[in-house]
Amino acid sequence: MNHLAKRVIRQTLNDKRSVMMILIAPLLLLTLIYLLLGDTDYVPVIAIEEATPQNLVTALNKQDIELIQEKQTITSPKTYLTDNEHIDAVFLYSDNGFDMTLREPSTKSSTAAKEIQAALSSINPASKMETSYVHGSTDQSTFDSLGYVFLSLFSFFMVFVISAMAFVKERSEGTLERLLMTPIKRSEVILGYTMGYSVFAITQAILIVLYTVYILQMSSNGNIFLLLLVLLLLATTAVLFGATISVFASSALQVVQLIPFTIIPQVFFSGLISLDLIPYHLGNLSYIMPIFYGASAIKEIMVYGNGFDAIWGYLSGLLVYILVLYTINVRALKKFRNA
Repeated sequence: MNHLAKRVIRQTLNDKRSVMMILIAPLLLLTLIYLLLGDTDYVPVIAIEEATPQNLVTALNKQDIELIQEKQTITSPKTYLTDNEHIDAVFLYSDNGFDMTLREPSTKSSTAAKEIQAALSSINPASKMETSYVHGSTDQSTFDSLGYVFLSLFSFFMVFVISAMAFVKERSEGTLERLLMTPIKRSEVILGYTMGYSVFAITQAILIVLYTVYILQMSSNGNIFLLLLVLLLLATTAVLFGATISVFASSALQVVQLIPFTIIPQVFFSGLISLDLIPYHLGNLSYIMPIFYGASAIKEIMVYGNGFDAIWGYLSGLLVYILVLYTINVRALKKFRNA
């Protein structure tokens, strides 16, 4: 028994990836979570009308907000927020009471609502306020609010794991080396694998969309075919991402060991946390993560009901990722066959 325990310890110590996963990965992830969920320096921007009572304006100015007083009457707060993307909330006063309009149910909106409620309570704790949203409603579930995030995460993660492990298996069994001994080009090998897994990616995308929209009844305000296009590009990116990661792994276990460094960090930049609320400008890291582009495009479609003109930038980001990963994989095959 002691001999077996010592052998396990020696084997683990000789595997640098296992040591990293056990000792270093938890520390890195905890540090990332600490930085992302730490105190934010974000200041919500709130618009009010110039006719707002002065005592209420004074109370709002005491809060940690940026207050904008519009000279003209805000007849439609929802239209106003749609036209002014930098504004987080519209707070109006009338003889009937107080009305607060937010962009959507989110942590960012909650921050603005908290500051408004604090100002209102300082004047009259018994005051009541009506709340409405441009997108979504006060009674919608968390699944409706964040469903688009999990749609992108599951689509990306499942395909990534399958493709990465499949590439490792092809190498360990010698299939890839034998394939490269034929006249086939390296670019054709990667393209063939990508096309093969894309068939399953298309099937997965159709199944996920139909199930979430029609069975789980998740609200979707946009074009379903655009949604399928985004999921297809995201899954294709996941195939190539998995192939790239497999270059650094010699077994399925090592693929799993790399997940804390390659997939988990992307979860935090997928939309679970508003990028504006992330301190130290760490939100900018989202631009190097493929899930960000997929999740952002899906949100534009499902939550905002926007069309191609609103998501073409995110689609371009995924296409660039696909091109870069494809090039990396073609070059990586050189170590299996000089060409």
